[in-house]
Amino acid sequence: MNRSCGLLNSQKEAVPLKSIEVELEVRDHVATVVSTLNYENKEDKPLEAVFVFPLPGDAAVCHFSAQIGQTQIVAEVKEKQKAREEYDDALSSGQQAFLLEESDQSPDIFSLRVGSLPPGESASIRLEYVTELAVQADDGLRFCLPAVLNPRYQPQGSEGAGVQVTSVPASLVPYSLSFSARVSSPRPISKVESNCSLDPLQYLNTDQTQATVKLAAGHKFDRDVELLIYYKDAHQPTAVVEAGQASAEPGSLMGDSVVMVSLYPEFPQSVMSSMASCGEFVFVVDRSGSMDCATNNTEQHESWMSSAKVLMMLEL
Repeated sequence: MNRSCGLLNSQKEAVPLKSIEVELEVRDHVATVVSTLNYENKEDKPLEAVFVFPLPGDAAVCHFSAQIGQTQIVAEVKEKQKAREEYDDALSSGQQAFLLEESDQSPDIFSLRVGSLPPGESASIRLEYVTELAVQADDGLRFCLPAVLNPRYQPQGSEGAGVQVTSVPASLVPYSLSFSARVSSPRPISKVESNCSLDPLQYLNTDQTQATVKLAAGHKFDRDVELLIYYKDAHQPTAVVEAGQASAEPGSLMGDSVVMVSLYPEFPQSVMSSMASCGEFVFVVDRSGSMDCATNNTEQHESWMSSAKVLMMLEL
C-alpha cells in the first residue's frame, strides 16, 4: 500500500479536496511557500481526519493554521507529550482541535490530526514553510511543488515499501490549483522555465530584479510542478538583508536582523587545469530507510543506495 498524502480519514481514505492555492516568494536562493488546501466532508457522519503532507528535507515550517466553519486555530509550538494530551482533552470535550507533528517514520513527512470534521463541513488548511533552493548544473535554481495525488516512498519497515511515480490523467483530477510566484534578487532575473505551461514572465521594475509568473489557465495538478529560475551573473556574490520583527523581543532570534550571503563561484579553466589531478574526495550520502527502497517497479529491484554508489563511481 502506498503512502497517501492529503486529508485522510481513519481508514486512510482521502477526504475530497476542493482546491489548492499556492503562493511562492523567492528571494535570491530562498523560497517561502504558502499553501492553502480546501477540503469538504461529504459523509453523513463526523470524520476523525489526519492531514499528511510532504516537505523538502531542509524545509522549516514557520506558520500553520486551519479553519473549520467559523472556527480558526493557529498553531503554537509546544512540548510533544503536552500537545498530545491537550489535543485528546479537547476532542473528549467536543471541541475542535488540531495537532501537527513530524512523522516518526520519515522526517520529511508531516502529519496533522485535524480532529472531528462535521458532516457537510469544509476545512481550510494553510501551511507556510521556508526552504533553500538547490543550484542545478546549468546554474538554475530548482523549486518543486509535489502533487498530493502522486504516491511517495514508504519508509523502511512499512508495508509494501517501494517507490512508485505515477501521473494522474488531468481529466481525473477533481480539484483546481492556483499557483503564482514572485521572484526578487540583487541580480537581474534572466528567465523562469517549468515542466508545466506558464503565463509570460512579468517584470516589476526596469532593472528586471523583480518579476512574477503563474501557471497558465486550466492547469490540472496531475504532476509535480517544477520551476527553474535563472539569474544573470549567477556566479557573482550577493547579499540579502531581512529586518527583525518589530513585535519580537529585542535581542531574540526573531528580533534581530539577518543577512544571507550567496556565494556560488566559478573557477577559470586556467586555474582548474593547473591544480593537481589527484586528491581526496568525500561524498555525503543519505542513509535513511527510504534509500533501501526500490527505484522502480522492475524485477531487478535496484535500491536508491545501490544507484547512488554507481553514480559516485561514474563521477570518479
